[in-house]
Amino acid sequence: MKITPEVSNAIKNNKPVVALESTIIAHGLPRPDNFNIALEMEQVVKDAGAVAATIAILNGEICVGLDSEQLKQVANDENILKLGIRDIAHCVSRKTSGATTVASTAWIAHQCGISTFATGGLGGVHKGSIETFDESGDITALAQIPIVVVASGVKSILDVGATLERLETWHVPVYGWKTFDFPGFWITDSGFDVSEKVETPEEVASIYKFRKANNFKESVLIAQPINKSDQFDPVLEKSILDKGLQMAKEQSITGKEVTPFLLGLMHKESQGQSLKANVALVKSNAHLAAQIAVAISR
Repeated sequence: MKITPEVSNAIKNNKPVVALESTIIAHGLPRPDNFNIALEMEQVVKDAGAVAATIAILNGEICVGLDSEQLKQVANDENILKLGIRDIAHCVSRKTSGATTVASTAWIAHQCGISTFATGGLGGVHKGSIETFDESGDITALAQIPIVVVASGVKSILDVGATLERLETWHVPVYGWKTFDFPGFWITDSGFDVSEKVETPEEVASIYKFRKANNFKESVLIAQPINKSDQFDPVLEKSILDKGLQMAKEQSITGKEVTPFLLGLMHKESQGQSLKANVALVKSNAHLAAQIAVAISR
């Protein structure tokens, strides 16, 4: 792994570090906005007192912490791969480049000793999975990688209820951030509840440290809702989503191609409203993750 000196020194000296995924840059945000948003996310982490470590695989090398040119490479390469955990070795062996998903970012972060990770929304159980068995590898990753993950729930294109059931089956603790309402990604409330909430970064740090000391292997998921003032119009979202799911079915779009397709359609059909909400929530999650990382480092 190629770890930047800043990130490496922070890890060695128990300083706060926040891992950031690169799939959101390459496949979740529209070009050319994605590059500047990636820089802004890193700055939010730094402003909150932590070191930002955006993760990607570039030319066959696992990179933990990206400089400006590397971020540009991820942001501008229209052919960059989308890498889950199973894809890491293949990408490295062929010396190709790929953006890391929630699952692969969490795996790499944990290998490096990074305890905190911020993203927008998790992958999960897809609608219609009873027929397709389409579930994101993010779920089993959270069941096996003991880090803190801050997200605004799961992407709203997914089956939220089924995803929560699956997380419960895998013993992944899900805490609402100052609420029992489970967030709906671009929407404050998904309509589903969580059984526990946390109120402070210190409380999250205490939970994480206890679990680490007692060898719990699952992630701790902190579900932070988007601010109501920033949320996407729920009616418009449902309308576009229904249209997108039908289009995906007609065009035989399946597997890991579904999410980027639907996110792209949502941005286009909403005339940028979904992008505004997406940016707001990823920045907010990066800020909270940095606060938690600071608390864990104390």
